Amino acid sequence: MGKRGHGEGTFRQRPDGTWEVRVSLPDGKRKSYYGKTRGDVAAKLTAARRDLDAGIDLGTKRQTVTQFLDHWLNDVVKPSKAPKTFTGYRNVVTLYIAPEIGRHQLGTLTPQHVAAMLKVHRDGGRSPRTLHHIRAVLRNALNQAVRWGLIARNVAALVEPPRQDDLEVRPMTATEAKTVIAASESDRLGVLFRLALTLGLRQGEVLGLRWEDIDLEGGKLRVRHALQRIDGMLTLKAPKTEKSKRTLHLPPSLIAVLRAHRDRQTFERTAAASEWKETGLVFATRTGTPIDPRNVLRSWHRVLAAEGMERRSFHVARHTAASMLLAEGLSLKMIQEVLGHTLLSTTADIYSHLAPEAFQEAADAMERALA
Repeated sequence: MGKRGHGEGTFRQRPDGTWEVRVSLPDGKRKSYYGKTRGDVAAKLTAARRDLDAGIDLGTKRQTVTQFLDHWLNDVVKPSKAPKTFTGYRNVVTLYIAPEIGRHQLGTLTPQHVAAMLKVHRDGGRSPRTLHHIRAVLRNALNQAVRWGLIARNVAALVEPPRQDDLEVRPMTATEAKTVIAASESDRLGVLFRLALTLGLRQGEVLGLRWEDIDLEGGKLRVRHALQRIDGMLTLKAPKTEKSKRTLHLPPSLIAVLRAHRDRQTFERTAAASEWKETGLVFATRTGTPIDPRNVLRSWHRVLAAEGMERRSFHVARHTAASMLLAEGLSLKMIQEVLGHTLLSTTADIYSHLAPEAFQEAADAMERALA
């Protein structure tokens, strides 16, 4: 190696006449920059020194989008997000982002690349909701790249988000809900269905209930866990938000069926003998283990089909509970607390159209106030 430029790096002129400067990195490795003239590489070295002073890892500046996303998932998302969220982000990266734009250098990614990726998936039949999620995950990741100084701008934020048509919630009627409850009384999961229709619990919250979370004497139920599938395993995890942790009051009719359900589970525990695995779950298999959510859905659809009702997702039970509370005159604020929504605006966005009479009352009240 030859001359040094003011002690800032090691310069040399290569046999082809171009210049190279090598700079030592904090990890002991060295990185080379090339240019036609010594002035060209000196300018690159100055920029590299500036990046080093700012704490930027020069060893990653030429990484591909896939390489960066792998770092982001493992170093940022995995330690800070719920396992289910990490798995969802990883699936979006693996299935949608990396195959289309993962080969590009992170620093050369453009809004056109992102727009072209979304077009490929749109033409492939992906829903607006999926397209929106793809863009959101990439935008989140690139925000981190900007904070780390790896890129100057977030190109995903410069691409218009796919339009999402609002999906109108279609809950069951009170009559349909009563029909499902009555029809499932003999079903092993009938109490589970009744609980979801009465309290509006999410499927994971119902399946994650433990007997220690229920006070039958005091008539209260605490939502403290949710059953989630993580890397193929059913696991109890804390709810995604603090607002989801809530205590609900049980109506007397629900207390009665829960008592009967507990007695049936005691019988199943005795019948299973040594095969029983104690998990403390309110809703468990005949050997005490967690119930697979897919089996809940199969039983749910079986009950609906037997009553000649249309095939609906299990989540409709949650919407049905909210709609019945609205019909009984409960405020959106109270329904927010029951459902465990973090924001009142979320509750309003989903359910306000189900209570047109409330808006009529508001209009009438304003008319009286200004008369």
